[in-house]
Amino acid sequence: MKLLDKLIIKDFLKTYLFVVLMLILVVLVLDFTEKNDTYIRNEVPADEILQYMLNYGLYLNNLLTPITVFISVIFITSKMAGRTEIIAILSSGVSFLRMLVPFIMSAVLIAVISFLLNGWVLPVATAGVSEFRVEYLDKQQMDLNQKNIHIKVAEDLYAYLFKYFTSVNSGHNFTLEHIKDGKLISKFSADRIVWDTTKNVWNARNWRLRELNEMGETWTTGDAMDTTLSISPNDFDLPLNHHETLTLPELSKQILVLEERGADNISYYKIEKYVRFMSPFAAILLTFIGVIVSARKTRGGSGFKIALGFMLAFVYIILFLLSRTFAEAGTSYPILAVWIPNIVFGLTGLVLYKTVPR
Repeated sequence: MKLLDKLIIKDFLKTYLFVVLMLILVVLVLDFTEKNDTYIRNEVPADEILQYMLNYGLYLNNLLTPITVFISVIFITSKMAGRTEIIAILSSGVSFLRMLVPFIMSAVLIAVISFLLNGWVLPVATAGVSEFRVEYLDKQQMDLNQKNIHIKVAEDLYAYLFKYFTSVNSGHNFTLEHIKDGKLISKFSADRIVWDTTKNVWNARNWRLRELNEMGETWTTGDAMDTTLSISPNDFDLPLNHHETLTLPELSKQILVLEERGADNISYYKIEKYVRFMSPFAAILLTFIGVIVSARKTRGGSGFKIALGFMLAFVYIILFLLSRTFAEAGTSYPILAVWIPNIVFGLTGLVLYKTVPR
């Protein structure tokens, strides 16, 4: 079987790379055709377009992995079944599980590469795609993202900015509210805050402090004062998909920072981390199911099985998107919600395994 193992691994990986490149090229061509007028109108440099397409291609590779792996497995296995090679292998005394070994080895290799890409390469590509779209395609989005900013800076402290200017690191109409047990304890407001690069602190201009107590309330005002907020200019300029643009070490660090603040949006970062550890297993599960589905010779031929592979892969992607939406909506067990697609397809594979030829 060693020689056969090498042949299967070689065919599997070769077919996988071919399918990946073909699907990515098709999507990139369609994307370029759709945006070409916008590129010309906004005078986008050619090197920027090429860099965007490279980053977008990496993003598509991660998105299409379930489809490409499934199609590759079904194509290779159905071709072997059509030439009665699987029957010959099983008739020689080789078990079905042993025949699965080269397929699983290939899937593990793809899963490891996918994990490395998801953890360290893809976030950089995603950030590049976002920056390109903001700068050249959706210029208004930059301004919209810097208005009406709400940030939880500590357990009971909430900051608000009406508008923030990244070019000068300053914001207008700033408020900082201390709310405990649903009651307002104090409210600090300023017409403007400016980041002091020498002291690394925020300087509040024309500030007012309102403190509520049992005796009533007290007011304090001033022209300028340095604050000790545990936030920096970067916290006011985060993209909507910030959690997707962080590498795995950066993501873990950001989660610790948000936990210290008691921030409400920490769930998005935790779910993103769960997904990055969960998604590589999709290649192994779909490979297992793909071999089972296409191992038997049928009248429909390879075309029917490839169509079936497309359908099952799309079902997996839809289930993944739904489970992630449920997790981000605030379920009690987000890690379980994220793993639902793998659990469902894993159980499906075990059920289908009983139907394989012996």
